Amino acid sequence: MSNPHAILFVIPLTFIIAFMLTIVPLPEWAVLWRPEWVALVVIYWSMALPRRVGVGYAWILGLLLDIIKGTLLGQHALGFAVIAYLTLRFHQRIRVFPLWQQSFAIGLMLAIHLLLLLWVYGMMGRAPQTSLYWGPVLTSMALWPWVFLLLRDVRRRWCLGVN
Repeated sequence: MSNPHAILFVIPLTFIIAFMLTIVPLPEWAVLWRPEWVALVVIYWSMALPRRVGVGYAWILGLLLDIIKGTLLGQHALGFAVIAYLTLRFHQRIRVFPLWQQSFAIGLMLAIHLLLLLWVYGMMGRAPQTSLYWGPVLTSMALWPWVFLLLRDVRRRWCLGVN
């Protein structure tokens, strides 16, 4: 069931779902463990369709996330642009890794993203006081295999033949 125009709504729809998962209310104990949904989807699409989703796309998504979360404009955009660049730079290597190794590569990229956010928070004088700040890296790494398999199935079903 491949449609050449499906790519026009499939990729944005996956990002809308990722944004929804990012803003869904969670119990207080779980907030610090919320996966980086939008970043995971940016990584997947940058790896799967590097000619379609790149640094510019990631920058715009980061700005949207900054607006949605009410954070300093550009902090997530910077992190997502770096993630997209690293994914584009190494996508051919990462794609051949088994899923458990991909999870570690994704974890490293997300740690860089959170390190950039930490740098911005530190400059603003709002650095987190807990080591649980790094919790999203662990949960995102644990969820990567399922995110990858789900998005791969969506891509194969709706976007087959699209580069």
